[in-house]
Amino acid sequence: MNAFRFDICQLTPEAETVRQEVRAFFAEELRHLTPVQRAASWDGFDREFSLKMGKMGWIGMTWPRQYGGHERSALERYVVLEEALIAGAPVSAHWIADRQSGPLLLRFGSEQQRRKILPGIARGELVFCIGMSEPDSGSDLASLRSSAKRTDDGWILNGAKVWTTNAGEADFMIGLFRTATDPDNRHGGLSQFLIDMNTPGITANPIVDLPGREHFNEVVFEDVHLSDDCLIGGIGEGWDQVTAELAYERSGPERYLSSFQILSALVDVLKEHPSERGAIVIGELMARLATLRTMSLSLAGMLEKGQNPGLEATVVKDLGTGFEQTLPAIAQSLIDLEPDPTGGSDIQQVLALLIQAAPSFSLRGGTREILRGIIARGLGLR
Repeated sequence: MNAFRFDICQLTPEAETVRQEVRAFFAEELRHLTPVQRAASWDGFDREFSLKMGKMGWIGMTWPRQYGGHERSALERYVVLEEALIAGAPVSAHWIADRQSGPLLLRFGSEQQRRKILPGIARGELVFCIGMSEPDSGSDLASLRSSAKRTDDGWILNGAKVWTTNAGEADFMIGLFRTATDPDNRHGGLSQFLIDMNTPGITANPIVDLPGREHFNEVVFEDVHLSDDCLIGGIGEGWDQVTAELAYERSGPERYLSSFQILSALVDVLKEHPSERGAIVIGELMARLATLRTMSLSLAGMLEKGQNPGLEATVVKDLGTGFEQTLPAIAQSLIDLEPDPTGGSDIQQVLALLIQAAPSFSLRGGTREILRGIIARGLGLR
């Protein structure tokens, strides 16, 4: 039976120096944001802000300099991510590209793809989206049916992707498509492609979420022609690539800090009206937060050592999602205020946003049921 490994990881002096630099930058750049804008955090889309982050060298931090990176440590990068989420920075325009699309291309992409794409990501210029989920596949990626058919000069893509964040704004998608059908090996027939979102035949249809935002999309592919050099890696290697990509997606502090703004606001309110019950609840929440941070920081330490924290990242994602989903309801139980998305106080507006957004936290990056199946396999239980 495999055991999970969460070694205690201490931040380096270099990482703590970066923290002070990042805090000063955010204090200046984000001074105009309202609490509800900060609560949107990594759903906040601002291309100009991403360009500023790129100019500071805080995108593609760990990548080789030859591809536009900065060869900083995974721990320094962790600090930037943590401070961005705590400050409520609008990082959505570069978040996906920095977190998973860039690392995927760095690991599996061709030299041409790396040189063409990675410097633009590091500068904060390129927005990426991820084409995995499909309308009829649920959480079973292996059952997807969107197809990529070989032609004399490339590929023809048909099908649809759903819940695709920022597809309407994205410059590129990394999409998973079926290139072969084998009932005995569903995983073997999948391949990934680097897709320019301006290619004819691609339509992004926004899906409005509960708070009224349109960052989710259904993306339809109708006879979309791609050249051969858009294939990432080899034919049939998509499943292994996606497995690695999801490990990148699940390993960051965003998997427990999505609701941090309501926790911060709650502490401010309870300071003015202290109670024994409030003190107990805040103490319990802070203990859970500290534990999750310790576990998440351990993943950064594993990445720094070149290890693969895929299984441990799944555990942190599952536990972190449970934590951030419960925060809005706990806050509402402690304060005598109703959520109000438009006319209420700052905390009422933040509460309204996060109550509506929280159900999605356990969907992105893998549903709770899928994650627990992965954990069970890691423990040898299935």
